[in-house]
Amino acid sequence: MDIKELANRIYDLDQMVYSSLGSALGHVFNRDRDKAVSEMVALMQDANGEHALRSRLALISNMARTIPDKELHKKAMTEYDLILKDLRDIPHGIGNLPLLDKDQANLNELYLKNRFPEGQHLIICISRSFGSAGNDIGFLLADKLQINYYDAEIFSSVMKRLEAAQDHVSDYSDMNEQSLDLLVKPNSPKEHESFSQRVKRTYRYHGLNTRDAFFFNQSDLLCDLAKKRDFVVMGRCADRIFTSNAIPHVSIFITAPLELRVQRVMRLNHIDHWQALRLVRKIDHTHASYYRYYTGRKWGNAGNYDLCLNSSAYGVEGTVDLILQILGK
Repeated sequence: MDIKELANRIYDLDQMVYSSLGSALGHVFNRDRDKAVSEMVALMQDANGEHALRSRLALISNMARTIPDKELHKKAMTEYDLILKDLRDIPHGIGNLPLLDKDQANLNELYLKNRFPEGQHLIICISRSFGSAGNDIGFLLADKLQINYYDAEIFSSVMKRLEAAQDHVSDYSDMNEQSLDLLVKPNSPKEHESFSQRVKRTYRYHGLNTRDAFFFNQSDLLCDLAKKRDFVVMGRCADRIFTSNAIPHVSIFITAPLELRVQRVMRLNHIDHWQALRLVRKIDHTHASYYRYYTGRKWGNAGNYDLCLNSSAYGVEGTVDLILQILGK
C-alpha cells in the first residue's frame, strides 16, 4: 500500500467535497497539497497519529453527507469508503491494534432490542475508559451506520469557530446546515490578551469561567444537533445533557480489563508498562472528575448507562456488530 498515494486521495476527496458544497468556512486540509500530504503520511506511519487522522476523516465524511447533489454525494461517499478500507489495511491503520479475549468472546450471545421509536433521530453517546479502543469503536459504528461522528477534537474546532462568530449570531440555531457540519481543525492558540479583551470575554460568558462557558455552549450545540440529524458523540457528558433535555438517546460505556488497556497504550504510544499504567490512571481520573463535576454522577457506574461493554470480549469490530444488533440495525 502506497501511503503517499492514499494521502493524496484523502486530500483530493477533501477538495471535491469542499467544491461541491461551496462553503466559505474552509477546507479540512487548508494548507498546500505537499504540506497536507506530508502531514497525513506522518500520521499514517505513527500509531499515535491514529486519533488525529480519524478526526480529520470524520470531518470530511460529515461534510460529504450534506452534499445536495445525489451523484456527487454518491461519488464522495464511495471514495470515502474505499479510503477507509485501504487505511485499515496498512500497519497501525485505523482500528488495527487488537483488543480481544477470545475465550471470553466465545461465551457471549447477542440479543436484539429496538431502542428508538420510529421517526426519532438515532443519537448514540459513548463514554469509554482510556485504552479500551472506544474511539475506534465509535468511529467505526458511525461509519457503518453512515451517520456523523463527533469527538473532542471536532467539538473543540467547531466551538472555536462559533466563538469567533458569536458577535454575529444570536445563538446556535442561527448557524446553517453546512456551518454545523463543516468542522475545521483547531485554530492557533490565542496571543496574550489585553485587559479590554479579557473584560469583553468575561462579559460574553456572563461571568462564567471559560471552562464552564465552553461546557454550556457545547451543551446548546449538542441539543441543536440532536434536532437535525443522527450521530455518534464521544464523551462530552452528552448522555446527561440529553437526559436533562428529554432527548432520546442510547448511552454506552466501553471498557476493558486494566492490564489489556495498559498493553494497548504501550503499543500505541511506544512507552513502557509503568508509563502506560500511569497514563491510563491519569486520563481515567480526569474523565471521572469532569463527569462528576458537571453531572454529579459517577463516571463508569453501570447504573448510569443503557449498555456497558467489555471491548476485549468482542474486539473492535465485534463490539460494533453487537451494538448494531442491539439497536436492530
